[in-house]
Amino acid sequence: MAFLGFFAGAALAAELKIWKGGPPPALALKDLDGRPHRLADYKGQVVLINFWATWCAPCRDEMPSIQRLKEKLDGRPFVVLAVNLDEPESRIRKFLSEMRLDFVVLLDPERRVAKAWEARILPASFIVGADGRVRYTLVGEINWDKEHMVARISELFPASRK
Repeated sequence: MAFLGFFAGAALAAELKIWKGGPPPALALKDLDGRPHRLADYKGQVVLINFWATWCAPCRDEMPSIQRLKEKLDGRPFVVLAVNLDEPESRIRKFLSEMRLDFVVLLDPERRVAKAWEARILPASFIVGADGRVRYTLVGEINWDKEHMVARISELFPASRK
């Protein structure tokens, strides 16, 4: 099936939806420095996986709110994995130099991981609980640092670490 790069922010009302799929698809990618990252490496942490591209306006627009969410959850077992879809590293680095983002950016050069996660519309996000299970999915742009979003994600932290 062909990848559809619709700008979902205007077309769909973005909201967290409970994941009805099974176990998470594989996620094993390298970051911009060539270091490997696997979803399994983050067990025990809540993970926000965000599929994005620099050419996607809603993706660019939501990045600052993802950074603010990360800052609000500082000190908690939370990580952001921003999976870029098949763009040249030079373009990604230029984009990142213009924004102050300090989360992990992964490269999906052939969109294999995006296809496995069925991320057909960008931005597409998934929230994985500390137990390694996908809990929520979201298609479209959202303001991640709103209190209700922070509260929903905080519910996924292990009880002893809240």
